[in-house]
Amino acid sequence: MTETLSAPHALAPATGPSPQQAQKLKRSIGVVGGTLLTLSCVTPASTLFVVVPDLFATLGTYTALTIAIGSLLCIGVAFCYSELGTLIPSAGGEYAIVSTMAGRLAGWLVFVLSLLVVMIVPPVIAMGTADYLAPIVHIPAPLAGAGVMLLATLAGLLDLRANAWITGIFLVLEVIAAGVVAVLGFAHSERGASALVHGSVAGDSGAPSTVTAMMVISGLAIALFITQGFSTAVYLSEELEHPRRNVARTVLATLAISTAVILLPVVAITVGAPDLAALTSGNLSEMVTAWSNSAVGTFVSLCVALAIINAGIVMVIQNSRVLFASARDKAWPEPVNRGLSRLGRFGSPWVATLLVGVPGAGLCFVKLDTLYGVTGVSVTAMYLLVAVAALLCRRGAHKDVPAWRMPLWPAVPVLLIVVLAYILTQQETQYLLWTGGITAAATLYWALYLRPRRATRWLVSIPEDAQA
Repeated sequence: MTETLSAPHALAPATGPSPQQAQKLKRSIGVVGGTLLTLSCVTPASTLFVVVPDLFATLGTYTALTIAIGSLLCIGVAFCYSELGTLIPSAGGEYAIVSTMAGRLAGWLVFVLSLLVVMIVPPVIAMGTADYLAPIVHIPAPLAGAGVMLLATLAGLLDLRANAWITGIFLVLEVIAAGVVAVLGFAHSERGASALVHGSVAGDSGAPSTVTAMMVISGLAIALFITQGFSTAVYLSEELEHPRRNVARTVLATLAISTAVILLPVVAITVGAPDLAALTSGNLSEMVTAWSNSAVGTFVSLCVALAIINAGIVMVIQNSRVLFASARDKAWPEPVNRGLSRLGRFGSPWVATLLVGVPGAGLCFVKLDTLYGVTGVSVTAMYLLVAVAALLCRRGAHKDVPAWRMPLWPAVPVLLIVVLAYILTQQETQYLLWTGGITAAATLYWALYLRPRRATRWLVSIPEDAQA
C-alpha cells in the first residue's frame, strides 16, 4: 500500500509510450504571466470580502494576528512547494509530487483532497457575486454564482496566455479595491495598534468576549486556506517556461504579494471599524460606505464582483489541469481517461474544463454551509502530506537533480508536520468526519480498482522536458 514509483518508472511507465508523448501542454508563460494567474487564484479581494468576514465573526481583533501566523506557516509550505515543484513540474501539482516522493496511495489521497478543495470552493465564492452586484442589480445568489461559473468555463477554454492578460486586468482592479479599503480604514482609525494583540469579539448580546489561544489555533485552518492559492504555480509548472527556476520565483512572489494585499486591509479594518460589533458583523461594504460615500462603496463592490469572476476563471483553469493530468496518468477507466486528456484548438483540455465548470454551476444551487470547514481541514491535511514529501525529496534519484533547494532542510518540513498535525486535532469533529469519510471512499477506490491494476493505472509521470 505504500509502494513508491522509481524515478525511471515515474518518467516513463514500462507499459507503452509515455502519456506525455501523446498529450502534452505547451510552455507559453513566464514568471509575470504565471504570477498573475497564481495571484488571481489567491484572489485577494474576494478572499478579503468573502472569507475574512467569517474570521472577524469568530476571532474579532485577533483576525489579523491569525492570518499573519498562517502566512508565516505558509512560508515553510511555499519552500516545500518550490523545491518539490522544480523536481516534479507537472500539471498534477501536489498529487504528482507526493506520488513520486511518498508513494502512490499517498499521492492518490492528496489528489482527492486537492480536487475537493478546488472543485467546491469556486462555486461557493462565485455565489458571493450577488452581494457585490447589489448596488446595480439584484440577482439571486445561486443564479449569479452559476453565471460566474459558466463565464469562467468559457474563458478557461481559451489560450492560457490570453487568460493571463484577462486575469491580470481583473487583478489590478481588485488590488485597487483592497488598497482603497486599507486607506479608508487607516484614515478612520478608532483604536490603536494595541487592539491587534488583545483579542476581543462581540458576543451575541454585543458585549465584548475574549478570544482564546485555542480559538486562534482552530482558525489557522481557514487562515491557511486564505493564502493557499500560491500552490497554483505548481499546477501551472508544466506550462511555465524554464520551470526549474520560474516555479520557485512564482510561488514565493505570489505568497509575498498576496499576504500584503490581504493583511494590510485586515489591519486597517480592525483599527478603523466604528465599534467591536461592526467589526464582528464583517459587513465590509457597509463600513466602506460609512467611511466614504455610496459612490466609493459601489466602486469597491463592483471591483470585488470582478475579483470573484477572476477567481472563477483561474480556478477553472487550475482544476481542469488537475483532471487532465489525472487522466493522462491513468487514474480512471480508459474511456474517461481518453475524454479528459483531449486538448482543444487553443491547447486547453476542453473536456476537463467543461467537467469542472458545468458541475460547478450546478453546485451553486446546493446548500454548502459546512464547506469552509471541510476546505480548511482538506488544505491542512494536503499541506501535511506535501511536507512529508518534502522530507523525502532528497533521497535516491532526486538527491542530485538540479533544482531550487529550500533553506533549513529538513527542519522546515519537520516543523510543518508537527504544527499542521496539531492544527488538525483542533478542528471541529463534523469537518474531520466529512473529510475523513471522503478520504475513506477514495481509499476504497484505490484498494478495489487502482491497486489491482497498478501496472496500467495511476502511472504518475512528469513531462520529458522537465529539465528545461
